[in-house]
Amino acid sequence: MQGRVLLLAGATAAGGVGAVLAFTDVNSPLRGPFMLFFLLATPTAAIGAALHGLEPASRLVVALAGAFAVNLLVAQAMLAAHRWSPWGGVAAVAALSLLIFLLVLVQRLRSRTARRRAS
Repeated sequence: MQGRVLLLAGATAAGGVGAVLAFTDVNSPLRGPFMLFFLLATPTAAIGAALHGLEPASRLVVALAGAFAVNLLVAQAMLAAHRWSPWGGVAAVAALSLLIFLLVLVQRLRSRTARRRAS
């Protein structure tokens, strides 16, 4: 259990470093890998949180496929609107992932409230 927490903390830190490097425009060789990790891990975590009923392996595969879809849709929408920028792409993916997290949180709070009222 403690190893899992450390792994999640490390992944969160790496994603945060990727976002900071993207928004500050630091010219570093680590910028690309950390940004890529952020762009894949953030929507994967958000979609994985929404799929709490699946087995862990299935949840990971579906969440990764969803993360690729989110990234591709953001890139396609930005290119179609002639508004492509790396900062905008990172911000859009972060905003969509946050929206998914918030929707999952609201759904869980509603179901918890409904269960309390029923009992």
